[in-house]
Amino acid sequence: MLVGSAVVFAVVLALVVVVVVRRRGTATPADAPGGRNNRGAHIFVGVAGVLVPLIVLAALFALTLGTVSTTSSAAGASSSVMTIRVTGRQWFWDVEYPDHHIRTANEIHIPVDETVTIVALSGDVIHSFWVPELNRKIDTLPGSTSAIELYADKVGRYRGQCAEFCGLQHAHMALWVYADPPGEFRSWLARQERPVTTTPLPSQAAAGRAEFLNGACATCHAIRGTSASSDVGPDLTHLADRSTIGALTLPNDRESLRGWIEASQRYKPGNQMPDFPQLRGARLDALVAYLEGLK
Repeated sequence: MLVGSAVVFAVVLALVVVVVVRRRGTATPADAPGGRNNRGAHIFVGVAGVLVPLIVLAALFALTLGTVSTTSSAAGASSSVMTIRVTGRQWFWDVEYPDHHIRTANEIHIPVDETVTIVALSGDVIHSFWVPELNRKIDTLPGSTSAIELYADKVGRYRGQCAEFCGLQHAHMALWVYADPPGEFRSWLARQERPVTTTPLPSQAAAGRAEFLNGACATCHAIRGTSASSDVGPDLTHLADRSTIGALTLPNDRESLRGWIEASQRYKPGNQMPDFPQLRGARLDALVAYLEGLK
């Protein structure tokens, strides 16, 4: 696509240069475009405006079909070491590792130098899952599943983005893909598989847990190991391990977490989480202390 676009751009730019440098008011030869004998002009327009674009577009279309077949993958493909289900929602990425009973949000971990299959779904409207450095984009369609393979040949963090306009906060629907060394990836999986600890909590965090479970939070969020099991919003079981909140909208630190709980609509208008201005002072401090301990 880059080569094809570069050739077309170069031709168009050359024609623009010809028009710019040509002296205005110069007499038009009889055999030039606009002259008395304009057969040459008709041939030029036919070749440059019809024939060449048809050839270029047909070639790019054929090459694209070949690329799609080599980068797509059916769920459970033999070349893949695991399958990850990614559901696009307004406006965050719901991430599941079905073989490990893990659910997280907006962050995907994969092993470096291994192929994984992403099964893409939608929880509401059409979204588009795209991690430019790892593969092409793929739409998530309501009532349907699509699949694509991700492969990272070096350790690092790769930014992904929803590439299909899906509503007010489309621009704030991003994610990170972490390509980890095999040992670190296995350790991450082991941590994520564990539910939250049942050991006694410090008094402030214990008060925050009661605030979470007995208030509105548990009606939308899940924390494995507790009675909170809703799947409306992101799973918060290991929230403190994530680098951001709100699908990369804010860093995951204490002040951002406080601000998000009090007034998420200020940072991400139209998102499904209501503001909680009544949670102030000691109640908010306790809730934040509890959430910061979810590792």
